[in-house]
Amino acid sequence: MNKTHSMFPKNWPGRLLIAFCLTGLILAGSATSAVAEVKFELSRPGRIHPKPFTGRVLVMLGPENSRSPKSGPDWFNPQPMFAIDVKDWAVDQPIKLADGPNLISFPAPLSKLKPGKYAAQALMRVNMTTHRLGNGPGNAFSDVVQMEVADNQDVTVKMAITATQPEDTFPEHPRVKLETLESPLLSAFYGRPVRHRASVVLPEGRNAKTALPSIYIIPGFGGDHRQGLRMAGRSGGMNFGSDMVRIVLDPDCVTGHHVFADSATNGPRGKALVEEFIPYLEKKYNLISKAEGRFLNGHSSGGWSSLWLQVTYPDTFGGVWSTSPDPIDFRDFQRIDIYAKGENMFRDRQGVQRPIARRGNQPVVSYETFSKMEEVMGPGGQLYSFEAVFSPVGADKEPKQLWNRRTGVIDLNIAETWKKYDIGLILQENWSTLGPKLAGKIHITMGDMDSFYLEGATRLMGERLKALKSDAVVDIIPGRDHGSVLDSALGQRIDAEIHETLKRNGIPLEKVKMDDSSKKKTAAE
Repeated sequence: MNKTHSMFPKNWPGRLLIAFCLTGLILAGSATSAVAEVKFELSRPGRIHPKPFTGRVLVMLGPENSRSPKSGPDWFNPQPMFAIDVKDWAVDQPIKLADGPNLISFPAPLSKLKPGKYAAQALMRVNMTTHRLGNGPGNAFSDVVQMEVADNQDVTVKMAITATQPEDTFPEHPRVKLETLESPLLSAFYGRPVRHRASVVLPEGRNAKTALPSIYIIPGFGGDHRQGLRMAGRSGGMNFGSDMVRIVLDPDCVTGHHVFADSATNGPRGKALVEEFIPYLEKKYNLISKAEGRFLNGHSSGGWSSLWLQVTYPDTFGGVWSTSPDPIDFRDFQRIDIYAKGENMFRDRQGVQRPIARRGNQPVVSYETFSKMEEVMGPGGQLYSFEAVFSPVGADKEPKQLWNRRTGVIDLNIAETWKKYDIGLILQENWSTLGPKLAGKIHITMGDMDSFYLEGATRLMGERLKALKSDAVVDIIPGRDHGSVLDSALGQRIDAEIHETLKRNGIPLEKVKMDDSSKKKTAAE
């Protein structure tokens, strides 16, 4: 689901959620005001994207004196956002964002912006290969402008887009290697060059003559391959598999997180990984090239991805350790049975707003608010990313929508098409074939207080697997949420289970002999 990954930053909640809502926290702009008119006037010099620009332009607000509103949305304390789609916007030709049919607003029109002081920043979404906005390489932005909205006063805020977000960097590291490889399959699908990306984290003092097992790690929503840089030198916590080769994959794409599933919108992501990138990495780094020494791990959206790959390619991978996965049984899609007639994404059958996230027992995010904020952001939000994987493509070449964005009503015809990505249903219907191939391979861990109500789907999965007489380990830990489930005890358990699997497969992992150079720690570690 959210913006976490398998290395789980301590501040994960502040990066994960679109804040709402049920408590009225949201709506810095929801109060009705008597402002006559608020508008933004944007310009850009020729050095910023010198050609006419077609795409989305946003204005993002933040609290007074905020240094970088473009880094939002701050999903636990959402600020207003506004966007328009422009066509052939010429250099040195100002454009205006004002209330009207072309303005996309969150949480309300500009005329309802609450009086007060704000920081404002304009953003051009130039890079359409990533879901990232404010830190998307190549996206252009303005300086931060301080503004004040007062009753009965017109407000015009002028901003010049004068800077471009630089390309990502990947620092040199003795044990973490950046790997990229052009994908013929994906390049053919998109009609442009597309590359696989990963960071390869080598164990200390490895003997390159000895083939080692590998763990393919998939970050959660918002994460990418660069997270491998944080693994080297880490001790304790979730640092399992440090004596193996850990490969952190990049799941980022313009639609959000492609989860390494082949789809109508994102292309053959799983096939390209298995047929192109893995053989390349195994040859270059002398990795064990059979399922018995090739494993999967992921958290959140990466947890779903890792389980999907194991089930879809049961002969390719020797085991999966999935934590807090996104919905793996669509009868409980964050508390919604998407197949049931009369279900609504926004409100339950009693008409009460549906929460999509909580802190403890307190709901803090609603489906409706989450959905409306994503409309301003454009492609790449968490909910949009689900449709980009699970839905067929419509006549407009966009993934078909599961729910009506105004009413929340679920389209049962679209829900029916999602069944081919319902992991629980796939296991149920294909167990006679999959069961023997998945023996001893499935491990799922979830907190029973998951911050995104994901434990329901995992519980249904556990019940299904038990009825199928599977030996899968589905562990729901009392009192743990989406992030707190990830502790040193779980890391040690996963490490022990992977090593036990290797031993059972006849691949005991010998202690890596240290040499003098490997004992030296770098500053990056």
